[in-house]
Amino acid sequence: MSLNPIALGMGLFMLLAIGLGFVWVIKVEYYFGARVWPYVLVVGVLITLASLWMPTFTLSALLGILGGSVMWGATELPGQAARVRRGLFPANPRRAGIPEGDR
Repeated sequence: MSLNPIALGMGLFMLLAIGLGFVWVIKVEYYFGARVWPYVLVVGVLITLASLWMPTFTLSALLGILGGSVMWGATELPGQAARVRRGLFPANPRRAGIPEGDR
């Protein structure tokens, strides 16, 4: 019996994609706001669709995982905006839509 490290690598990649997803959702909301979520969703769908044409299963699976993580992050952007409004995360004072007195 031989070991197959590919599945372990994919699992680690998934953890990395999810972990970095938390960071980029916070940063995208801070700099661009939640209004960009449809564009992020389209990018995630395109990455996932691109996985269908990859020459190897491993590359296809990695792109599918990444695309799914990006799509999930897109759905989290409005929730991140709500967390900013509740004061759990800092608001970007330079972004339009923030009252002048709060800058």
